[in-house]
Amino acid sequence: MGDNILPSALRIWEHCEALARCSEQEQRAASDLVLGWMRDAGMTAKLDEIGNCVGRYEGDRPGSPCLVLGSHLDTVRDAGKYDGMLGVVAAIECVHALNKQGKRLPFAIEVLGFADEEGVRFGCTLLGSRAVAGTFDPTLLEKIDHEDVSMRQALTDFGLDPAQISCAAHKRDDVLAYAELHIEQGPVLEAEGLSVGVVTAINGANRFLIEIDGMAGHAGTVPMNLRQDALAAAAECVLAIERRCASVPDLVGTVGELETLPGATNVIPGKVLFTLDIRSPRDAERLAAVADVEQAMQAICTRRKVALKINPTHEGKTAACAPWLMEQIGQAIAAQRLPVRELSSGAGHDGMALVDLTDIGMLFVRCKGGISHNPAEAITLEDVDTSARVFLRFIENFRPLNARS
Repeated sequence: MGDNILPSALRIWEHCEALARCSEQEQRAASDLVLGWMRDAGMTAKLDEIGNCVGRYEGDRPGSPCLVLGSHLDTVRDAGKYDGMLGVVAAIECVHALNKQGKRLPFAIEVLGFADEEGVRFGCTLLGSRAVAGTFDPTLLEKIDHEDVSMRQALTDFGLDPAQISCAAHKRDDVLAYAELHIEQGPVLEAEGLSVGVVTAINGANRFLIEIDGMAGHAGTVPMNLRQDALAAAAECVLAIERRCASVPDLVGTVGELETLPGATNVIPGKVLFTLDIRSPRDAERLAAVADVEQAMQAICTRRKVALKINPTHEGKTAACAPWLMEQIGQAIAAQRLPVRELSSGAGHDGMALVDLTDIGMLFVRCKGGISHNPAEAITLEDVDTSARVFLRFIENFRPLNARS
């Protein structure tokens, strides 16, 4: 790399620590920190119409199309320090290294710190990235939080104009690609002793709320062969889900919530509600599993003489990473004399929205125990250094799709 000026892993670490000290109520403070770091790195910086932090580092010709880098600045409650934030801070630091060299590339760089990827407050995800992709649904502005504050009001209170959200949208011809550095949020890289990996796809997902209605009865007086036990049926359904989703590599199925009613020690459960989440990096396999699971649950409930209701709550298609970007990220990893490991992402990311605007690529960074969305979320300074070096090499050697030889 030119002049041996490299990203500062320590500065990335310290900036993540600074953002972690900002509470949910201090979003303005977090945004101000990020905008300041962007300016220190040589970028022009602003808050856009949805609340994204946007930094731009011009190329050797002002107004050139840009390579977009970034991740999200929000997180879930009681979370860790690196999910999302690491990608924003590392991208800023890579630009900082370029600026210290006085180096301009044949394209511009935009670093985006996306607002509200997680959807904690209003229950709708990817708000900032959907606005940039031009797919923000304005009807979401009427969503209300737990204190009956609408999204429209919350944006207004923050000093933004909800009527101008469409202005955050980027034009397809102005964007060359989107690349994101992110912790893996899973245990694969750690299990294989690898610091980084190339993402192949962000898994598609189907989510359901399942209701099983049986017949409540006295635990002591209804014989076992005459029961319509909703919980017993649900238990069999859960095992059928596990069995089907364990049969295909990379396919996962999860029952994360289960409620039994009426919920008394001496009453046979008459109703059970549970959630179902099925994900895969391949849409056809995911949809086949959904169909098989629905069929299996219906057969179980018919045999047990209980009623089954399947209520879809979410469907998101797989967001495949572009092979040409995977190749370039892999080359940057190999240049550091590291193995190139490809793996899919079971968690959602802003790339799921950006794929409607441009091709996407992702670099995963090892995290301790695969733990995320948890205060125990942890990475090492060494892995920060490795991933930042890889990311900067990718940026410096980036070749747009239409410019590859």
